[in-house]
Amino acid sequence: MTLLAALRSILTYAVIGLYVIFPGVPFVIVSLVTRNPAPLYAVGLLGVRLGLALAGIRWKAAGMEHVERRRAAVYAINHSSNVEPPVIFAVLRGLMPRLRVLYKAELRKLPVLVRAFDIAGFVPLERGNRDQSLPAIDMAARALEAGNSFLIFPEGTRSRTGELLPFKKGGFIMAIRAQAPVVPIAIIGARDAMRKGSPWIYPVRVSVRIGPPVETAGLTVDERDQVVQQVRDRIASLLAEGQIS
Repeated sequence: MTLLAALRSILTYAVIGLYVIFPGVPFVIVSLVTRNPAPLYAVGLLGVRLGLALAGIRWKAAGMEHVERRRAAVYAINHSSNVEPPVIFAVLRGLMPRLRVLYKAELRKLPVLVRAFDIAGFVPLERGNRDQSLPAIDMAARALEAGNSFLIFPEGTRSRTGELLPFKKGGFIMAIRAQAPVVPIAIIGARDAMRKGSPWIYPVRVSVRIGPPVETAGLTVDERDQVVQQVRDRIASLLAEGQIS
């Protein structure tokens, strides 16, 4: 099984690597010239679907009625695998091209993709650097106020055990400043596909459970801990519900 997973993973990496270059690079250039990120989202979504299909990752979602289609929101997701970002990108495809990501600044080392991130309006956050993180949170809050939703992974890094790690507060401060709701999302089964420290992707079925939004209207930044705890509790409850049958 490991050999088969390794061969399948290598094929997936090779195909997606080529996809990032062709047609990734041309679409980045077109989006740079036109300043229109919509085509970039379209080609990105196609690449996500291709990668998930090659890797044998199937997903099913419940609670889609909680996706905020008429107002901007922050979508907070647990993180135990590199499979989770592409899966949630596919699940929330209906929000494109007004779907952005608050991401770790370390990812800016990735060639081509960093240009795509910038064009799409993704906001990098440098953990432990207040001089960078505070202006970044302000920038993201303004984007929320302008009608753009955000994905956040509040644990900040992948959990090795699958248990929820402590939540970082930056994404919640952003939501409160914009008075935007926070929608809790639990992804179940992704850790079985790709564990931290392993490059191999195993074909699995992933479940995505979306919960009712936690409202921040009328709250102040001083009440951020209350919002963090409420969202974390809801994600934990969604995780406890297990796979969708």
